[in-house]
Amino acid sequence: MTSLINVVRSKFLDAIRSVNPPGRWKILVVDEHSQQLLGSVLKQFDILQENVTLIESISNYRDPQPQFEAMYLLMPTSQNVDRIIKDFSNGNQQYAAAHLFFIDGLGEQLFERLTSSPAEPHLQACQDLFVNFWAIEAQAFSLKLPASFFNIYSPPRSEHAFRSARDRLMEEVKFMAKMIANVCISLNEFPYVRYYLPTHHAPLGALRPNAATRPPPPAEGSGRWRTNLARGADSRAHESTEQDYITKVLAFTIQQELDEYKKTNPDFPKPSDPPRPRSTMIITDRSMDTVAPFVHEFTYQAMSNDLLPIEDGSKYTYKFQTAIGAYEDKTAILSDADAVWTELRHMHMREAIDKLMADFNKFMQDNAGFKGEGAASLNDMKDMLANLPQYQEQREKFSLHLNMAQESMSIFERDKLPTIAAVEQNCATGLTAEGKTPKTLVEEMVPLLDARDVVNANKVRIIALYIQHRDGVPEEDKRRLYQHARLSMAEQDAVNALVHLGVRISRGPGDKDIKKKIKQRQSNEEEYELSRFKPLLRTVLEDHIGNKLDPTMFPYVKDAPTLTPAPSLRATASASPQPTASLRSAKPVWHRAAKPGGAQETRQRVFVFVAGGMTYSEMREAYLLSKQLNKDIIIGSTHPITPRNMIDDLKVLELSGVGSKALPNGLPEHRGPRPFQEFYDEKYFTKEAPRPQRPAPSPAPMARDLSKSSRTSPVNTFAASSTSLSSTAGKEEKEKKKRRGLFHF
Repeated sequence: MTSLINVVRSKFLDAIRSVNPPGRWKILVVDEHSQQLLGSVLKQFDILQENVTLIESISNYRDPQPQFEAMYLLMPTSQNVDRIIKDFSNGNQQYAAAHLFFIDGLGEQLFERLTSSPAEPHLQACQDLFVNFWAIEAQAFSLKLPASFFNIYSPPRSEHAFRSARDRLMEEVKFMAKMIANVCISLNEFPYVRYYLPTHHAPLGALRPNAATRPPPPAEGSGRWRTNLARGADSRAHESTEQDYITKVLAFTIQQELDEYKKTNPDFPKPSDPPRPRSTMIITDRSMDTVAPFVHEFTYQAMSNDLLPIEDGSKYTYKFQTAIGAYEDKTAILSDADAVWTELRHMHMREAIDKLMADFNKFMQDNAGFKGEGAASLNDMKDMLANLPQYQEQREKFSLHLNMAQESMSIFERDKLPTIAAVEQNCATGLTAEGKTPKTLVEEMVPLLDARDVVNANKVRIIALYIQHRDGVPEEDKRRLYQHARLSMAEQDAVNALVHLGVRISRGPGDKDIKKKIKQRQSNEEEYELSRFKPLLRTVLEDHIGNKLDPTMFPYVKDAPTLTPAPSLRATASASPQPTASLRSAKPVWHRAAKPGGAQETRQRVFVFVAGGMTYSEMREAYLLSKQLNKDIIIGSTHPITPRNMIDDLKVLELSGVGSKALPNGLPEHRGPRPFQEFYDEKYFTKEAPRPQRPAPSPAPMARDLSKSSRTSPVNTFAASSTSLSSTAGKEEKEKKKRRGLFHF
């Protein structure tokens, strides 16, 4: 299937290649955000290879370069438009001409401001790229909005705060919808949009029904002389807040963004050859599955991100043994560029270690002329790696994954994870490994809560899973659990805050079990005892693709595919002649894997977006189900989360995020309704850098001037302070560039 990373990379490269000035060389002007997006998919050298002689930051002082044309790659903010105009106003001419490329769609007012400005005669092109999202993996994207968790779920602090909290959330929803629409536009998809409509709780956070945000009720007695149909608008407006779930509001806003784009681009989506079936986008949120973030996962990527100090899911610092035997700190990037990582990440840790050792032994035999039995354990592998100084790149890759596997397994044993995970699996699935209802959960759980060598974070996870398994516990039982575990007040707050995600924490003697419409489906695949739990997202995707997903729980916003409708669970559950167990025993026909040599590139796409954070186990399921169901499943979220992130954020959920990593000062005060462009400008605002104090330049050859000017315009994301090849590339690359004529215009 097409990699999301490759799609974004191609869009950037096509844009850069489309600028072909008469003098061949061009300057690239970026802002802070566009620079980071560009750097996430392209290396500096890749950009400079495309006849780019210099990369400048638009917020820095830039020397005029009227002999070169410039390509501006910017966010469509008022501030950036003013900077472009300033470059060609009041007698200034910063560059010979300007080719404008905006990361997101440029608003009509800003476009008119540009075209009616003194810069207009110098503008050669103006194009919107629609790539304002982060392609973090081939089939996964992120909006990098971790603070949205608090915007969505934090309860307003008082009754009078509901209106401003809702307004603030609606701004963020529109912002999120624009970014999600960017993904669809980049992939040339105009999907059907459907969304999760919960049945067991009211809307959450700022969307909770409240007098301050609810439209007024219809006039008294109006039904006497008007039909119910005629008075329906008032009634519907009054009652609609009862159904204003974040998933619904976001889904309708995405549909609106896509409809607006299609209105101005009637040929969207462009036909493909062979034709690809129309895709579907499913909008869910974290409240749909509050079990997955707490379960210990034992597949390589999920386990590593849970147990190891991996930053943003991609940066890992470890001890690397050099050729002379010394140890040094090394930071590795875990990305799709690492073939070992992409091959291992969704394997169970046991299988990943076996594969790692098998690959290592094969490498030793093929390259190092090694004769013998090979590495039989991770320690053997570590010793043998020390004797391979000549294979630096392979040593580093094997050393990285060896270190990650060893560290993970060491924590697995030290923290008693086999025992803890057994209790977690019983709570999460509601079944023991033998397929029976667990009867001794409390007896198994209490010794772990009492143990001083079990870390508190794991105790929080056990209690959170147990309370969800029981669908709430009496207050006295909850107090005892906290007492056994010796949880701090903040850790108790983390468990209690699940109520703001629609979980019932406490229950009285008369409370009945809440009937959840989506249930954990027992897998019929061979599985490890400690990995029986599968995220609910798997069930949703399987049922959607099998056309069995309840349309009342996952309604479509507008159009729906013309297929035989799935039976509504609400209407027919009691009348269904088949027992639910039959679904587990028979593998449905749509469960077949893709045939080898089939038309892979035109498989139907399914997008799934999880507002409020996606787990690494959910990301894994997108890949596994793509293979099993012969679809291209792309998963996205506001941000990826680990169990540690989830617990830390829950601790301060009632404080609107104050003290959290994503939002140390908490949610900002909302200043009332404002144009969306104003919100967007605030999101991407960057300060102007002070003008550097430099002595007057002495006369010098052109090449020296070029490298000098480049040093005054630093671009921080890339490898060095600037981007003239003379200052950043190695000697070999420099010579190559000289031969190509970089210094001879």
